[in-house]
Amino acid sequence: MGTDAGAAPKIWRGRFYEDFDVGDVYRGRLGRTVTQTDNIWFTCLTLNTNQVHFNAVQSERGLYGRPLVNSTFTLALITGMTVPDTSENAAANLGWADIMLPNPVFEGDTLWAESEILETRESASRPNMGIVSMRCRGINQRREVVIEFKRTFMVYKRDAPEVQDTFPGTDDEWTV
Repeated sequence: MGTDAGAAPKIWRGRFYEDFDVGDVYRGRLGRTVTQTDNIWFTCLTLNTNQVHFNAVQSERGLYGRPLVNSTFTLALITGMTVPDTSENAAANLGWADIMLPNPVFEGDTLWAESEILETRESASRPNMGIVSMRCRGINQRREVVIEFKRTFMVYKRDAPEVQDTFPGTDDEWTV
């Protein structure tokens, strides 16, 4: 290590518009186990009064024989799980489409997220951004697809001023 105390090299997290190619596939490295608390809190937070999500007795008599995880929780979770791989540098979500729920999610299921880039294009109105469209899916521990959807977001280009280093720095010398 040299004695020059100059600025550290610029680093960044996440992908920028230039980092995406059609056909790229991203598989999240973390799985997430859905808990009863997740399901009940999300159901209450969204004022969803369908008892299939929170009444175990009524759910026993229903289609699945046990409480069903709120499907909008599944959408939110899988979307969130794709962020580190795809949209950590996004400026905005532009939409979700073609949401399909081929298999149910239950409390105790562990989910993983996978995304494939379908289209990229430069923004016509914002030269420092691009638009990325992808399809996403959530897969459970039984290797069943539980949700599939398309998602489009606007993401910054690498040299966009909005994503340049925001670390405040200091004029003070190190004291230890």
